[in-house]
Amino acid sequence: MDTGIFIHLGNREIWIHESLITSYVILLLVTLGALYINHKIKKANYKEEPKGILLITELIVEAIDDLTRTNMGQHNLGFAPYFLSLTLFLALANLSGLLGFTPPTSDYNVTFSLALVTFGMIHYFSIKSKGPGGYLKQYAEPMAFLTPMNILGELANPISLSFRLFGNVISGVLVMSLIYAGLSMVSQWLVPVIAWPLHAYFDIFSGLLQTFIFVMLSMIYIQDDMADPQDK
Repeated sequence: MDTGIFIHLGNREIWIHESLITSYVILLLVTLGALYINHKIKKANYKEEPKGILLITELIVEAIDDLTRTNMGQHNLGFAPYFLSLTLFLALANLSGLLGFTPPTSDYNVTFSLALVTFGMIHYFSIKSKGPGGYLKQYAEPMAFLTPMNILGELANPISLSFRLFGNVISGVLVMSLIYAGLSMVSQWLVPVIAWPLHAYFDIFSGLLQTFIFVMLSMIYIQDDMADPQDK
């Protein structure tokens, strides 16, 4: 059953889905966390090795930098902050099911919106790196009559990217809902024994894996449509 809150404005009733509420809560947490870490960095002694939250932050930043460098090259390291933000949001969104929330990524509106951001970046940086002429020319390669198919292929990217994430997350939500419903009919004592361990797979392993796949594919799609710096 869909959940959320209703807001009454005069004669109008507006329904806000739980996925949207959870998304804004995650964005708020990420923003507050970034401000806190920034405050800690300013107070830290650069001569000392980082520890605690600063050490964890350094490891995460280095991991995203390495992933970006590996998939997009050193010259595209400027994309790393965006992919770090995307990784944090997706990881927290997919893990929110552990706290009893409906994961935002189980709502296709959320996954499609994220895919559209990647889609926009693909074409913006393709035009920026190749120029308008080079950008349009790529759709006529290797032969002009393939142009319609090339265009359809590009339009399919955000759909496939969004459905991949959405499908894997919503399937986990549905399976866990069925398991909870089935166990509650037998005995509540079975819930912590059978259902809770399954969260380790559906929420933690699968959630983090889908985060990695979405970020990786975004990197690959953007990089593939950009001009090689050696060709400039």
